[in-house]
Amino acid sequence: MNLHKSVFNMVEVFITNVKSECLSKEILQLLENEYPKLESNFDLEDFNKPYPCGHSILRIEGKIINIKSISKRLKSKGIECELLEDKICV
Repeated sequence: MNLHKSVFNMVEVFITNVKSECLSKEILQLLENEYPKLESNFDLEDFNKPYPCGHSILRIEGKIINIKSISKRLKSKGIECELLEDKICV
């Protein structure tokens, strides 16, 4: 395992309306095909509330992440997605 790999990578987190494992696999395959240098995975959450309160998490890792391109591509597939903003608590 290369311990230095993640030191140089960025991580972006999106909230999405993807509810099913089947759709999440389809989206992950699309991302792998179109952005082969990125690693991505889903965390499917509880959907008792409507999006965005009920949501899944899409985590993307890589050296360069084109947030606008990824967001636009997901939205073209009917996926609601929103970048989870970094917040610093003091």
